[in-house]
Amino acid sequence: MEGAHTIGIAHCSSFADRLYSYPSACNGTGTELPLDASYATNLRQQKYRMGDSAAVQIDPGSFLTSGLDYYHTVLKHRALFRSDVALVTDGAAQADIGGVVSSPPEVFFQVFAWSMARLGAVQVKTGSQGEIRKHCAVVNS
Repeated sequence: MEGAHTIGIAHCSSFADRLYSYPSACNGTGTELPLDASYATNLRQQKYRMGDSAAVQIDPGSFLTSGLDYYHTVLKHRALFRSDVALVTDGAAQADIGGVVSSPPEVFFQVFAWSMARLGAVQVKTGSQGEIRKHCAVVNS
Protein backbone atom coordinates (compact mmCIF):
# COMPACT_ATOMS: atom_id res chain seq x y z
CA MET A 1 0.00 0.00 0.00
CA GLU A 2 1.28 3.41 -0.97
CA GLY A 3 0.53 6.45 1.11
CA ALA A 4 2.60 9.31 -0.25
CA HIS A 5 -0.43 10.81 -1.97
CA THR A 6 -2.01 11.49 1.40
CA ILE A 7 -0.22 14.82 1.42
CA GLY A 8 0.42 17.60 -1.09
CA ILE A 9 -0.93 19.06 -4.29
CA ALA A 10 -1.23 17.95 -7.91
CA HIS A 11 -0.67 20.11 -10.95
CA CYS A 12 -3.47 19.91 -13.48
CA SER A 13 -1.28 18.38 -16.16
CA SER A 14 -1.00 15.24 -14.02
CA PHE A 15 -4.75 14.51 -13.98
CA ALA A 16 -6.64 16.69 -16.48
CA ASP A 17 -6.70 13.94 -19.12
CA ARG A 18 -8.85 11.85 -16.75
CA LEU A 19 -11.00 14.82 -15.92
CA TYR A 20 -11.92 15.75 -19.46
CA SER A 21 -12.33 12.23 -20.79
CA TYR A 22 -14.81 11.25 -18.06
CA PRO A 23 -16.92 9.12 -18.26
CA SER A 24 -15.33 7.33 -21.19
CA ALA A 25 -11.75 7.22 -19.94
CA CYS A 26 -10.21 3.78 -20.31
CA ASN A 27 -7.14 2.15 -18.87
CA GLY A 28 -6.18 0.41 -22.12
CA THR A 29 -8.32 -2.64 -21.44
CA GLY A 30 -11.67 -0.99 -22.11
CA THR A 31 -12.40 -0.73 -18.39
CA GLU A 32 -13.66 2.67 -17.35
CA LEU A 33 -11.44 4.45 -14.89
CA PRO A 34 -13.63 5.33 -11.92
CA LEU A 35 -13.93 9.03 -11.16
CA ASP A 36 -16.82 10.32 -9.13
CA ALA A 37 -19.05 12.35 -11.47
CA SER A 38 -19.75 15.18 -9.03
CA TYR A 39 -16.06 15.48 -8.16
CA ALA A 40 -15.14 15.61 -11.87
CA THR A 41 -17.84 18.21 -12.51
CA ASN A 42 -16.60 20.34 -9.61
CA LEU A 43 -13.02 20.26 -10.94
CA ARG A 44 -14.17 21.02 -14.50
CA GLN A 45 -16.20 24.00 -13.24
CA GLN A 46 -12.97 25.35 -11.80
CA LYS A 47 -11.65 25.07 -15.39
CA TYR A 48 -8.60 22.93 -14.74
CA ARG A 49 -6.96 22.04 -18.07
CA MET A 50 -4.04 20.03 -19.42
CA GLY A 51 -0.82 22.00 -19.13
CA ASP A 52 -2.40 24.34 -16.60
CA SER A 53 0.01 25.25 -13.82
CA ALA A 54 -2.82 25.50 -11.29
CA ALA A 55 -2.73 23.00 -8.45
CA VAL A 56 -5.37 20.95 -6.66
CA GLN A 57 -5.18 19.43 -3.20
CA ILE A 58 -4.63 15.68 -3.60
CA ASP A 59 -6.56 15.04 -0.41
CA PRO A 60 -9.01 17.95 -0.16
CA GLY A 61 -9.29 19.31 3.37
CA SER A 62 -6.25 17.50 4.76
CA PHE A 63 -3.54 17.96 2.13
CA LEU A 64 -1.06 19.22 4.72
CA THR A 65 -1.29 16.13 6.94
CA SER A 66 -0.69 12.47 6.23
CA GLY A 67 -3.37 10.01 7.25
CA LEU A 68 -6.39 7.89 6.41
CA ASP A 69 -8.55 10.65 4.89
CA TYR A 70 -6.90 10.08 1.53
CA TYR A 71 -8.06 6.46 1.42
CA HIS A 72 -11.63 7.44 2.20
CA THR A 73 -11.37 9.79 -0.81
CA VAL A 74 -9.98 7.01 -3.03
CA LEU A 75 -12.75 4.62 -1.97
CA LYS A 76 -15.25 7.32 -3.05
CA HIS A 77 -13.63 7.25 -6.55
CA ARG A 78 -12.02 10.65 -6.13
CA ALA A 79 -8.42 9.66 -6.85
CA LEU A 80 -6.79 12.21 -9.15
CA PHE A 81 -3.99 9.98 -10.43
CA ARG A 82 -4.29 6.93 -12.67
CA SER A 83 -1.78 5.16 -10.44
CA ASP A 84 -4.19 5.49 -7.52
CA VAL A 85 -7.12 4.10 -9.50
CA ALA A 86 -5.53 0.66 -9.07
CA LEU A 87 -6.28 1.01 -5.37
CA VAL A 88 -9.99 0.59 -6.15
CA THR A 89 -9.87 -1.52 -9.31
CA ASP A 90 -7.52 -4.20 -7.96
CA GLY A 91 -9.37 -6.50 -5.54
CA ALA A 92 -6.36 -7.23 -3.33
CA ALA A 93 -5.43 -3.54 -3.07
CA GLN A 94 -9.01 -2.58 -2.28
CA ALA A 95 -9.13 -5.23 0.46
CA ASP A 96 -5.85 -3.89 1.90
CA ILE A 97 -7.25 -0.36 1.97
CA GLY A 98 -10.49 -1.54 3.54
CA GLY A 99 -8.51 -3.25 6.29
CA VAL A 100 -6.38 -0.21 7.01
CA VAL A 101 -9.31 2.23 6.88
CA SER A 102 -11.23 0.17 9.44
CA SER A 103 -8.19 -0.10 11.76
CA PRO A 104 -6.84 2.36 14.32
CA PRO A 105 -4.80 5.22 12.77
CA GLU A 106 -1.51 3.82 14.05
CA VAL A 107 -1.97 0.82 11.71
CA PHE A 108 -1.90 3.21 8.76
CA PHE A 109 1.40 4.72 9.92
CA GLN A 110 2.95 1.26 10.41
CA VAL A 111 1.85 0.15 6.94
CA PHE A 112 2.93 3.47 5.46
CA ALA A 113 6.43 3.15 6.95
CA TRP A 114 6.76 -0.39 5.60
CA SER A 115 5.49 0.72 2.18
CA MET A 116 7.88 3.66 1.92
CA ALA A 117 10.82 1.44 2.88
CA ARG A 118 9.88 -1.00 0.11
CA LEU A 119 9.31 1.81 -2.38
CA GLY A 120 12.69 3.30 -1.56
CA ALA A 121 14.39 0.04 -2.53
CA VAL A 122 12.80 -0.18 -5.99
CA GLN A 123 15.42 0.05 -8.74
CA VAL A 124 17.84 2.09 -6.69
CA LYS A 125 20.38 3.78 -8.96
CA THR A 126 23.87 4.27 -7.64
CA GLY A 127 27.02 6.00 -8.81
CA SER A 128 26.79 7.37 -12.35
CA GLN A 129 23.48 5.57 -13.08
CA GLY A 130 21.32 8.36 -11.67
CA GLU A 131 21.19 11.73 -9.99
CA ILE A 132 19.43 13.52 -7.18
CA ARG A 133 17.35 16.12 -8.97
CA LYS A 134 17.18 19.72 -7.82
CA HIS A 135 13.64 19.87 -9.27
CA CYS A 136 11.92 16.47 -9.57
CA ALA A 137 10.39 17.15 -13.00
CA VAL A 138 13.61 18.31 -14.65
CA VAL A 139 16.90 16.50 -15.28
CA ASN A 140 19.80 18.46 -13.77
CA SER A 141 21.88 20.35 -16.34
